[in-house]
Amino acid sequence: MSYQDGMAAIQLAMPNRIPHTEYSVERHWEVVRHVTGIQVNENSPSDQQQAASVALRKSWNYDFQWSTQIGREWLGDCYTEMGHAEYEPGGVDFHPVGQRPFADTDAILAFDPLEQLPDLSHTDLVDFFNKSYAALQAENPDCVHTVGTYITLISGFIYLFGWQDMLMALGEDQTAFGEMTFRYADWMMPYYEALAACDAPVVLIHDDIVWSSGPFLSPRWYRQNVFPHYERYLQPLKTAGKKVLFCSDGGFNRFVDDLAAVGMDGFIFEPFTSLEKIARKYGQSHVIIGNADTRILLSGTKEEIRKEVERCMFIGRDCPGYFMAVGNHIPANTPLQNVLYYNQVYEELSSALRKGVA
Repeated sequence: MSYQDGMAAIQLAMPNRIPHTEYSVERHWEVVRHVTGIQVNENSPSDQQQAASVALRKSWNYDFQWSTQIGREWLGDCYTEMGHAEYEPGGVDFHPVGQRPFADTDAILAFDPLEQLPDLSHTDLVDFFNKSYAALQAENPDCVHTVGTYITLISGFIYLFGWQDMLMALGEDQTAFGEMTFRYADWMMPYYEALAACDAPVVLIHDDIVWSSGPFLSPRWYRQNVFPHYERYLQPLKTAGKKVLFCSDGGFNRFVDDLAAVGMDGFIFEPFTSLEKIARKYGQSHVIIGNADTRILLSGTKEEIRKEVERCMFIGRDCPGYFMAVGNHIPANTPLQNVLYYNQVYEELSSALRKGVA
């Protein structure tokens, strides 16, 4: 069963098949209609869309579902509206550039999250995470679900200040920005104490710490102002016996060792981060999720799609915690037949590779 295979992989007890997850293909309505037979689109009622998305996950036998609960909405009104380009069908997710609550870099550097951001009691936070996890389990019990934070640190700053103003403030005074980072980590810490006390066995830490080309600051700054906070966050989680997975867009090859050193149990990543290198060093000790290139599904031939799936799965077959996934999404403009063929090749190889017949 899918939950058993997913949890076996999380615990590095190699399942008999290579498990599987995806991100956002359950809102590629053409794929959903074809796979499930449910006639749904971008204009359908949200409850119908949700039911169809769940049906897609079950049909494709997801073993793991990516989920975080602490996102931009937890910043109250204290965020920069950077806008959002069209991604979903019909452009329903588009919205323009909007508010900028921080007047200048001085305001950013003086920002005190403990004074300016909302907070909840430990009891309320534990209750919130437990209800979130229970709802996910009720929706699809045959799958490993995560709870966690999206605005962990750097991603929190991106939402708070916007990329441009964040980089301006860093350029003006990296020391003062580092001091503000400590204050933000103090605000975030109660969420991790609550995650440690909640029912979910797997916690997901999302933080977009790099660009596609790698770090946007000196690695030394990260090692002084980012990773010590991760280590602090993880202390209660590890004491509670949680498995902790780290996810970032971009290329974080430079920091894989740092992330392992602070206690991350696994990595979720895009093609900009090397599956080959992570598998070579951490394939027997860590969970690995990804990293097929979505661009190949978008415009590649069947031969190229098969080659990409084989690349990932031939590496992952000897890694007990490997999950097949496209990194980071399968967007709505990906051709239907390419998506279906990708999943066909995955299913063909999933059990065969573990049985040594392919």
